[in-house]
Amino acid sequence: MLISLSVVDYAIILPFIFLAGFIDAIAGGGGLISLPAYWSAGIPPHMALGTNKFSSCSGTIFSTARFFHAKMIDVPVALIGAVMALAGSWLGASTALRISGEFLNYLLIILIPLITVVVLLRKNLGFSDTAHLLKLGFRLSLGALAGLIIGFYDGFFGPGTGTFLILIYSVLLHYDFVRANGNSKVVNLASNMAAVVTFAVHGQILYPIAIPAAVCGIAGNLLGSKMVVLRGNKIIRKVFILALILLLIRVLYNVFL
Repeated sequence: MLISLSVVDYAIILPFIFLAGFIDAIAGGGGLISLPAYWSAGIPPHMALGTNKFSSCSGTIFSTARFFHAKMIDVPVALIGAVMALAGSWLGASTALRISGEFLNYLLIILIPLITVVVLLRKNLGFSDTAHLLKLGFRLSLGALAGLIIGFYDGFFGPGTGTFLILIYSVLLHYDFVRANGNSKVVNLASNMAAVVTFAVHGQILYPIAIPAAVCGIAGNLLGSKMVVLRGNKIIRKVFILALILLLIRVLYNVFL
């Protein structure tokens, strides 16, 4: 399929990809901004997904590297989560081919407001890191389970994967938002890389826009991860709530429009 994009299309898409990378580096949920940008240019859904994975994966590589350099990742927990996310993503994608995701939209309409209320009420959530008080075996087990579950969600449905990972790492494993975010980047990167290979093999990446979008995504991720390193948990909490609101809007759109 031959798809031609105008200068106006580029001018609309690329700033949104930068913004998506910025938000994604801080609290996940960048795809809630980048995917509609691709769709607005008339790029078919599957090609938009593949192109988005290419640009977002490129940006995530750089933000992950920055978090790793700043020692903001619990490497063993993040790696086992990444491995399990690959398996979970495959299971989720396989399930999506057989079962409609309609029920998940309705479930998220209930869950997202509840999660947002919990985050707003628990003002100290994500501000202290007590994960080291948990035994390593327990952290690895929960990290593996988190990777499997969120990997499944990513393969089955997808929007807000990074945001939900941060929530799980903060609530169940007691990481602060910064380290939860760093861990989530490793897991997300593994899932995204597997998806990029799949979309590339099936010719579903529009490289003329994917490559400049990757540059914008990298710039946004670098700026966002720098903000996290400098300002820490406070900025993550604010953007995290924004990501939840964007996710709710997307789900409501899926259901009612």
